[in-house]
Formats: sequence, C-alpha cells, structure tokens
Amino acid sequence: MPAGQQDLFPLDVPPWEMDAHSESTVAKIVFSEAPHGPYDYLIPDELFGQVVPGVRVHVPLGKGNREVLGYCIGVSTVKQSPDAFKPVLAVVDDQPLCTGRVLELIRWMSTYYLTPIGQIFETVIPAGVRSSAGVKQRLVMHPTAKAIDEQATGALTAKQQHVLKILVQAAGQALTTDELQKLAGCSTGPIQLLRDTGFIEARNERILERREYQPPQAAGPPLALSVDQRQALAHILEALNSRQQQTILLHGITGSGKTEVYMQAIHEVLSFGRQAIVLVPEISLTPQTRQRFLERFGQVAVLHSRMSPTERHFHWRRIVSGETPVVIGPRSAVFAPQPRLGLIVLDEEHDNSFKQDTLPRYHARDVALHRSMLEQIPLVLGSATPSLESWHRARLGQYRLATLPRRIHNRPLPVVNTVDLRLSSHKLGNGTISRPLYQAILETLAEKGQVILLLNRRGFSTAIQCPQCGHVVSCPDCDLPLTHHRDGHKAACHYCDYQIPTPPVCPKCSFDGIQYIGTGTQKLEVEVEHRFPRARIARMDSDTMRKPGSHERVLKQVRDGELDILLGTQMIAKGHDFPNVLLVGVINADTALHFPDFRASERTFQLITQVAGRTGRGEKAGRVLVQSFSPEHPAILAACKHDFIGFATDELAKREQYGYPPFGCMARVIMRGPDLAATESFAEVMVGRLKQAQKLAGIECRILGPAPPPLAKLRGNYRFHVMLQARTAEPLNRLLVRATSDLKPPKDILYVIDVDPQDTL
Repeated sequence: MPAGQQDLFPLDVPPWEMDAHSESTVAKIVFSEAPHGPYDYLIPDELFGQVVPGVRVHVPLGKGNREVLGYCIGVSTVKQSPDAFKPVLAVVDDQPLCTGRVLELIRWMSTYYLTPIGQIFETVIPAGVRSSAGVKQRLVMHPTAKAIDEQATGALTAKQQHVLKILVQAAGQALTTDELQKLAGCSTGPIQLLRDTGFIEARNERILERREYQPPQAAGPPLALSVDQRQALAHILEALNSRQQQTILLHGITGSGKTEVYMQAIHEVLSFGRQAIVLVPEISLTPQTRQRFLERFGQVAVLHSRMSPTERHFHWRRIVSGETPVVIGPRSAVFAPQPRLGLIVLDEEHDNSFKQDTLPRYHARDVALHRSMLEQIPLVLGSATPSLESWHRARLGQYRLATLPRRIHNRPLPVVNTVDLRLSSHKLGNGTISRPLYQAILETLAEKGQVILLLNRRGFSTAIQCPQCGHVVSCPDCDLPLTHHRDGHKAACHYCDYQIPTPPVCPKCSFDGIQYIGTGTQKLEVEVEHRFPRARIARMDSDTMRKPGSHERVLKQVRDGELDILLGTQMIAKGHDFPNVLLVGVINADTALHFPDFRASERTFQLITQVAGRTGRGEKAGRVLVQSFSPEHPAILAACKHDFIGFATDELAKREQYGYPPFGCMARVIMRGPDLAATESFAEVMVGRLKQAQKLAGIECRILGPAPPPLAKLRGNYRFHVMLQARTAEPLNRLLVRATSDLKPPKDILYVIDVDPQDTL
C-alpha cells in the first residue's frame, strides 16, 4: 500500500486477528485531483465483472468518506481480509473508456512526463465522452432478421425495400424515425408499415442526440506514383509486412507528393482489415486533409478540440466500434481508440504544435512512437523540414529514411530571393511592404496569379508607446506590451487575454501624441487594401478564424480562385496545396530569429521553407521574396537555397558542442507565484533539492538556474525556471522523482515539470 493509505482506509479488524488465508479482489483506483493514488478498493460481489481496467467508479475517500470519481487501472487478488478495504460504490461506464495498449500508453505517459495517471486519463478521454455529451433517451429503428430475408422482402414495394436497404446499411447507427425518413426520402407511412409487418423493430435506447451520420462515399482510385514515391512507399510496405515496429522518416520537399504516399500505404493497411491514424499539426489543415481522405476511403473520423462535446463523443464512439478505418486530427487524435490499429502517420512532424503546453506536457511525436511500439506497427513521420531530432536518428539508422527529392511532374522549386530591409532603396513609404515585393505583387496580379503574405504577428500594432515620457502600455499581469487591435479598438495581452480600450492619450503623462509601434496582420491588411484596391483579400489568423467553418471557407475561396491575396500568420504556411499561388512574400523573417532559444534558427528555417513551398505547385513557376534585416543569417541563406541538409549539418554541429537535443535530453522546472521574493526563494529550494538528489544518487546531469525566463511574469505570477541536461532521459527522470516526491511548495506557489521542452520562454 502507498504511504499514508492506512489513514485513508483504517482497518476495522486488527491485523493479528485476520484470517491468514483470506483473500480479497481489489481494484486499483487513481484520481485526477490530489490525492492522486493509486489506492486499493474492494470489489463487492454485485459489481464483480463490471469493475475492470479503464472504467470509472465512485468510491469513498478519506476519513470523511466523501464520494469521488476515480479511474480503475487494475484488478488483482490480494491476501488480505475484505474488511481491510473500503468498497467500490458504483460503476459509471458500461464499457471501458480505454483498454489494453492505450491503458499501457497512459501508464508510460504518467511515468515519462511525471504526471499523475489520473490527469493523463482526463487528457486521453475527451470531456464529451466523459460527460456522455448528447446522449438522450430516444425511440430508434433496427432491422429484424426478417429484413434480410430475400423471400420476405420480395413482396414489399420498391419504396419499402429502399427504406430497409438504408436501415441495413446504417446498422449500428441507431436511427430515429425522423433520421430514417430523411435518409430514405420518405414519409412515416412506409416506416410504420414495416414496423407493423415485423421488418423493423423500434426500441427505446440512450443514443446521441446530435449526430452527423452520412452513408459511406464511393472510394476513389489511387493516383499514379512517381519513381521517388514508389520507392518511399516500398519502404513503408516493407515495414508493414514485417509486422514489427519501425519508424520511417519521409523527407519530401514541398510539393513532392507525401500525402499520396500516406494514402496508398493506408490503403494497404485497410486491405488487411486494420486501421490508421493521421495526425496533422493545425486544425486549419484538418478540413483539407479530411476531404482528401474521404474522397479516397469513403469514411473517416475527425477529432479536434474545436468540435462540440457531442460531435467528439459521436466520432469517438464510431472509432471504438471500428466503424471508421481512418482517424484524422491534431495531436490529441494520437489517443484515438482504434481497436485494430495498423499504422500511424504524423504529417509535418517538425511542427511545434504537436507539443502540448499544459499538463500533461506531452509531445504527440513521442507518444505516437511509444504507441507504435506497443502495437508493433509502423510509424511514418513526414516533413519537408524534419526536426533535427528525427533527422539525427535517421542518420544514425534508428529510423529508416525515405526521400522525395523532386516535386510531382518535376516541377521546379520556387526561386527565393531576400530583400534587405536595411537598404533605403527598398523602402516604399512608411509601410511594411518593400518596393521589390510591391512590384512583384503587381506583376503576379497582372498574371491572374494569387499571392500569399506571411507575417507571424497578429493584431494591428505590436506596442503602444508615449514618445514624450517613454511609457509603454503593458499588461499588469504579464509585464508585456499590449497589442493594439483595430477591431474593437482594444489593447490586448496575447498571453492572458487582459484587455482595455485603446488609450487615446498616454496613461502616465496624458500626452495626446501616443504612438502605435510595430506591425501585425491587421495593419498589414489595411496596407494591402490601400496599395491594391482592386484585389480580393482575406486575412487568416486566430482572430479571424474563431467561428466554426472559418478555415474551410477561406481555404475554399483560395482554391476556387475567389481570392487574390491571402495574408496571415503561420497557419497559412503549412500543408496547403494552392496551384495558382505564384508569389509568396515573407514580410519579416526575423520575428522569431533572435528569440533566446536554441531552436530559434531551426524554426525560422522551417517557417520560410514551408511557406515558400505554397507556391509553384501548379503549371506556372513560383517565386518567393523574404524581407529581412538579417539576410546574411545562415538559417535564411539555407532556406533561400532549399538546402535542408546543409542547414541541418551546420546546426547539429552547434547543438553537439553544447549538448543540446538530439545530443542530450532536457527537462525544465518552472516555478510560479504571485510574490516575487517567495517564488524566488522556492526556486532556490528546488535547486538545492535537485543538487542534493544528484549528489546522493550519483546522477550525471547539468543543473542551470534558477533564473527568470524571458517571460518573467505571466498571468499575475512571477516565474523562475531551472534547466536540466543529461545524455539520456532516464537520469533526468530519476533526479526529478527523487527531488520532488515529497516536495510541498508554499501556499500560492506552483511548480511544473516540462520534459523535452520545445521552448525556454
């Protein structure tokens, strides 16, 4: 029993009076909130067989026996009297929410990411599933055995036969009368007659109220593959046929046809009666990817955070039943409960959005790798700009490397040139569009081509400052400049959502000449509208894409030629296929280049390369102009040459010198609290415990800090962090467990452990 369990479960019988031969069947239960457990509870006879790993249960907790909800992670028989345990009170779920290998994956995540297992459950199982969102009592129709008797159905009218055919095809969908009427295109008459004559049975069942059932579409044919695509596919098929876990890194330049390789590999998986998960980095990519896979395979399920709880619940149930062969979604789709999983594909595997920034701070790439190991299936990682961690593993032979070095139909990569923003000859008034880029846009619009403009800063102006006293209007909770948003005339913090009306005068000295500094996508949009008044323009950033269907609408307008210029943040840079985009302009390539983060160069190279790949994908050649104050920077030069291998070689040499990933592992401990002195004091305590644990256990590890991170105050809390470096993850894990196992921070102070941090801000 865990320490302290006797306080929670006092024995009614002294141990010396217990029957030495008595046994009890107990469930190991964990909780999403402290105390997290695990704790053992007796399974009463009436619940035997219902309490199994993966179900939720109600149990009494603590001396007050308050009833709480927990997750069962195991069932065992112990040589102790039943009187030694409190009983399970009730079982919540008819079926386990997760089973087998997904349960093993949850256990691994808890250990690796140092997060209580109950909190992992809350991440893996969507809230809509846990709350049974949309489930209501309804009268639903089912075909009887008579409905598939050809002799019996032969006497029915054509309309009645059509109704039965629809109902049989939708078996398992539990259609209501209204839904069956809609799908069959009939009135209630034929349905009532089929019920009266015993072809349809009506039952009262708990079903999902709002669903999106559609009959499967006809599957489309595969496309002809290039020589490079056939070779890449052969690598994946060999891994599939081996029936063992292998990781294939598919390094394909933009426009080389990686998606078609994925789809033909999935087709092979489906031919064996198995299923696939396809992960994409952005919700904006999900509609496009879903449509392509729907046209190929007829049925897919989608999982992402912007779906309603009922929609997620509905798709989750379809996945559990094995009804949908392909699941598509961002990082959380890695937990899709496919019962016969045969392949995982992670597209744009380099993308930072695969890392979750709240507990548990998992990386979908690493979780997908571990799940593929548990399932003994291949994992395909695809990217034009692979993460240096994946590239290094491929070079060492830990991953199999497949390459697509040429675009489809041997189309050329776009010509990429830089525009030096330091040169006065390149300036065009007071705007952010340089003279060369302005001329290039005019020429592209004259050719009836489309333009993409990337600026990875949203809002109108990035800072508001008084030129008289120097005061910068900042967030009181984050100590960061507020961004001016023209929509709504507000000044907002992009970290905590603090907002105020945009001040007309300086809040400090009342000077009425307050200035708006810097440029965001809103300001760029105004400039584009002014300089190109006849162009059809759309802006795509998190401010304009909040309504359901926003992504699909704008992307469809681009594909259909209804827009001339699309501008936005990094969400326009990834994965989109627009054949008529002939020009890409990067407004400021330096936005992330000089961040105090060892991955800054890698991210800049990836962003420029990815957005450059949106052009020249049709019959006409494309071109790219990259505006920068640092055009001689190695990351920008390499991106202009489309030279991933050269960039990776140089960058890996720098990483190795300092032991940064992939030549070592990192963990980060972030302390935060409302009082600066108390938070700093606790950070010192944390470092002291880490160093003491390191000395006692003889763990080889670098401990750096404590120090304030670049974002030293967020959401009203002061922050300090400690960086840990070691050659492998195992010593970091041991060190953190030893140092924090009995650590209780002072009131109002919290600490977070981030394993494999993707940034140090």
